[in-house]
Amino acid sequence: MKTRSSFSVLIFFIIIAIGLAIAYSGNSNLTGSGTLVIGVITFLLAIIISAAIKIADQWEKAVVLRLGKFQSLKGPGIFFIIPIIDNVVYWIDGRVITTTFTAEKTLTKDTVPVDVDAVLFWKVLDAKKAALEIAEYRNAINWASQTALRDVIGKTMLSEMLEGRDKMSEQLQKIIDDRTEPWGINVISVEVKDVLIPSSLEDAMSMQAQAERERQARVILGDSERQVAEKFGEAAKTYENNPTALHLRAMNMLYEGLKTNSTIVIVPSSALETMQLGGLAGMTALTMGLTPGGEKKVPEPPKTK
Repeated sequence: MKTRSSFSVLIFFIIIAIGLAIAYSGNSNLTGSGTLVIGVITFLLAIIISAAIKIADQWEKAVVLRLGKFQSLKGPGIFFIIPIIDNVVYWIDGRVITTTFTAEKTLTKDTVPVDVDAVLFWKVLDAKKAALEIAEYRNAINWASQTALRDVIGKTMLSEMLEGRDKMSEQLQKIIDDRTEPWGINVISVEVKDVLIPSSLEDAMSMQAQAERERQARVILGDSERQVAEKFGEAAKTYENNPTALHLRAMNMLYEGLKTNSTIVIVPSSALETMQLGGLAGMTALTMGLTPGGEKKVPEPPKTK
């Protein structure tokens, strides 16, 4: 119920002041009883006029009943009613209103208890219906939202609820809007804020997600190993009928190892045999001053003193 406006209170005191000024204006013809009558009349007139003046804010609509029947919608701005006969029963807010609602320990379709928090954005489009078709429309909207939320949760799997909140919000908006449309109320949107699951289930889902990530990592590693093996197989086919290329590749590998200033270089035995350094012929050639290919090693020129 809206309180009396300051403007009507101001009018009340102005009328009282005018009445008192008239009563004590110095007119000697008025007796004491006459002054009292003027004061009473002024007081009653001030009450009636101030009660007849009503002011509705820019976003408000006043529902006026005359002798118990709907008369009209008033506002925004200043308007007048007939005191005692007319009565303003509702001040309807026409702005967008937000209402939070929850569903606690509600079972999903796969029997998982969840707590869901949501926000409803709604607006009164028909103030007459909101005032006359239902009592306490704000509480009715809250209860309609909670029951709709429980219905949607009971028909939704937990995985769908966690992944598709937008879809769940659209379903809630449609259900709530269908229920509140006869009341002159339009549901603008519904936003699901949070979905809370039991801590034990949350730990299990975390372990499942971690195991899934490890499985994907192993699959990716195995696929990488397969691709590397395929490339090595292609390289082996290239060196299979070209021993010179294989020899040069082995020498390059040995050079790269020595370039790092390492004192110990580990070389595959097959590479030594390819370069003729690991066999008997290679050792003999080294001792005789020959190159591993059997060519005579050119002696160094004598040093001059």
